[in-house]
Amino acid sequence: MSRTRTALLAAMALVAGATGTAYAAVPGDVGAAAVPCTVNYQVQNQWDTGFTAAVTVTNLGAAKSSWAVKWSYAGNQRVTSGWNAKITQSGSNVTAANESYNGTLATGGSASFGFQGTYSGSNAIPATFTLDGVTCNVDSGGPTDPTDPTGPGDRVNNPYSGAKVYVNPEWSAKAAAEPGGNRIANQPTGVWLDRTAAINGVNGGMGLRDHLDAALAQKGSGELVIQLVIYNLPGRDCSALASNGELGPTEIGRYKTEYIDPIAAILSDAKYAPLRIVTTVEIDSLPNLVTNTGSRATATPECDVMKANGNYVKGVGYALNKLGDVGNVYNYVDAGHHGWIGWDDNFGASADVFHDAATAEGATPADVHGFITNTANYSTLKENNFTINDSVAGKSVRESKWVDWNRYVDELGFAQAFRNKLVSTGFDTNIGMLIDTSRNGWGGTARPAGPGATTSVDTYIEGGRYDRRIHIGNWCNQSGAGLGERPKAAPESGIDAYVWMKPPGESDGASKAIPNDEGKGFDRMCDPAYTGTPRNGNNLTGALPDAPVSGHWFSAQFQQLMRNAYPPLS
Repeated sequence: MSRTRTALLAAMALVAGATGTAYAAVPGDVGAAAVPCTVNYQVQNQWDTGFTAAVTVTNLGAAKSSWAVKWSYAGNQRVTSGWNAKITQSGSNVTAANESYNGTLATGGSASFGFQGTYSGSNAIPATFTLDGVTCNVDSGGPTDPTDPTGPGDRVNNPYSGAKVYVNPEWSAKAAAEPGGNRIANQPTGVWLDRTAAINGVNGGMGLRDHLDAALAQKGSGELVIQLVIYNLPGRDCSALASNGELGPTEIGRYKTEYIDPIAAILSDAKYAPLRIVTTVEIDSLPNLVTNTGSRATATPECDVMKANGNYVKGVGYALNKLGDVGNVYNYVDAGHHGWIGWDDNFGASADVFHDAATAEGATPADVHGFITNTANYSTLKENNFTINDSVAGKSVRESKWVDWNRYVDELGFAQAFRNKLVSTGFDTNIGMLIDTSRNGWGGTARPAGPGATTSVDTYIEGGRYDRRIHIGNWCNQSGAGLGERPKAAPESGIDAYVWMKPPGESDGASKAIPNDEGKGFDRMCDPAYTGTPRNGNNLTGALPDAPVSGHWFSAQFQQLMRNAYPPLS
């Protein structure tokens, strides 16, 4: 809420802790001068000794190729870090100058930046701002403004609790167009920013701001979570080809300035402060540095390159730092799945790599709100017909061909245990886990009703396991898969939510080579006839035929997922 005042009255109100809109006054014509610029300053979050703030400057004068916003604090506030502007401070005086990528400021155009700071005592909003030396209108507010009922809520431990979750209109329309698809078309799914162009929208589709605006419309008077997938690392997906990205292994600079920085600039816009923004950071990246490098049979030269140049760790660290500085963003880092890092030699090593990334490029573990497992994968949530502690015919379940000495047999047990491991490496004790249940239901006629025969440990497991993949290393458009648990907040201890981060019906990769302009290659693991690699025990891939390029709509898969859903669809 803002009220128009002269500069003097606005300054008096601000000292009293209120908010106001102040116009630069011209002698003899108070409040009537043309406004050359406006500044919106919002304290987004505040705690005992610190705060985060978002600032938007709008240029109402001649177009600019560079800019600098200045203000002074009446108290002892100190800026400690910033994003989307070069921020310096001398005494009480602060200067925020443009970065190389956001210097252009057209007439009527706006630029947004943010920062984190410290204070003691009061945290009064500055009374005066200038743009290139010209005093601006001040439109300020935020949680420190007791008269402003529209400010964002406090940061919460579990963003999903008590909140609706954004339904992507583009995915919803595709789902509803399928026969029977209206049964799930209202489910929330992730918005994938899988290339730089996705920020502004591809082929006339919705861009990031479009989705955020739609989320505000869906929010109403309650709380709402919007889920974003941050997925564009240099040398992306070094162990596969289907989801290779647009950036080469060394293009960390472009990742920062052309991808992460623009996303952070949009998310820090005060307009979106009422949303709870969940980011799932860089799917299928960091675990590759553990499992697919060095002398392992599963190693690839591409993953060795990414481990050597450090750009996965640097990229994730940079994303966590920049996005974590936005007060209403909740970062969740991708943590693979139990069939990837559940083995003894992967489990602790992966946790260590995640901690390395969370302390790189200015990030700290405090920038990590939690982790997500099973993203875009098929590992069943809970195997009820056997446990890791069972023995059959004198052999442990761990000795079966399917479990293959893994410590875990399903995602829930793995996610809860891995959470504890992550805490032990230095992450906050309050971190929460997300589990992607979009395609791990494994229902339908193939779902076992009970344990297998006790003839051997293999017959016991094969006859009882819900996950019907040929091998747990298979990941592309799996035959027989079904929708899993519907999205749900706080379903189990340590689990913030079950989510559908991978939109059901979007392909994992093409089943044959298809030319495209998205940088996505052909991975033989998406070819139904391929006999595999060491990562899937040299088995058939179990992939569906006639699949399109990753991310494109795959009607046959969508119909299969509905048919094999568990719990079943009504």
